[in-house]
Amino acid sequence: MGFSGHNARKRFGQHWLVDAAVLTKIIEAAELGPSDTVLEIGPGRGALTERLLNQPIQQLEAIELDRDLVEGLQLRFGMDQRFRLQQGDALSLNLPVATKVVANIPYNITGPLLERLLGRLHQPNQNPYQLLVLLLQKEVAERITAEPGHSNFSALSVRMQLQAECISICDVPARCFRPAPKVVSEVICIKPFANCLNPGLAKTVEILLHSAFASRRKMLRNTLASFVPTGELQSWLGQGGISPQQRPQEVSAAQWVALASALSAQI
Repeated sequence: MGFSGHNARKRFGQHWLVDAAVLTKIIEAAELGPSDTVLEIGPGRGALTERLLNQPIQQLEAIELDRDLVEGLQLRFGMDQRFRLQQGDALSLNLPVATKVVANIPYNITGPLLERLLGRLHQPNQNPYQLLVLLLQKEVAERITAEPGHSNFSALSVRMQLQAECISICDVPARCFRPAPKVVSEVICIKPFANCLNPGLAKTVEILLHSAFASRRKMLRNTLASFVPTGELQSWLGQGGISPQQRPQEVSAAQWVALASALSAQI
């Protein structure tokens, strides 16, 4: 198939998913139909690509960074008129228009790639995807889906949960890959919300998150005191249903918005 002699490259974060059961769960979570154009980033040798093209989709847009894999992918799938492949970096290419993203993304670019696909909290993607099904490092996936009060709940949790519904699909042990990575992975489903936060309010949320989570072990009475005049902290936090003794990881995404809204009203 054109892949002979090619070894997985560490600098590209290449780990081929070979577990049939996990591939099936990814496809099921994507809920693909005839109107879908799918974006796959990092198809590798095409295990997921083959499953995607077995679905009744309209188009598959694939982006592969490794030049040495492009020929093999074209040989394997190029006869299917629905398959289109670009060689290049998904962080810098103009991404093709698609309805859904289904991908085993390279772990070394997870943060910037998520931002590329979803946009920022105050500057969301103007053409949001209906759905993203992504295979991520479990540590990152747990931070995205964590609930308030959990040790994994972070500023990333708040940002992602204000932008989309984030659902865990399944864990993926290292043995499901060739070569096996040193970490456990997880498949998550991300469903962007149709309505975004007002950009000004979203920026205020970002400022509060940066200040609070920079010292996540400290109580909010210490990290957020500079935002309101002396003596008004408890009243301001109370408008969000928050205690001055709480720590940032104990405050829900909705409460951060309420806190930002109350602060904006005072300015």
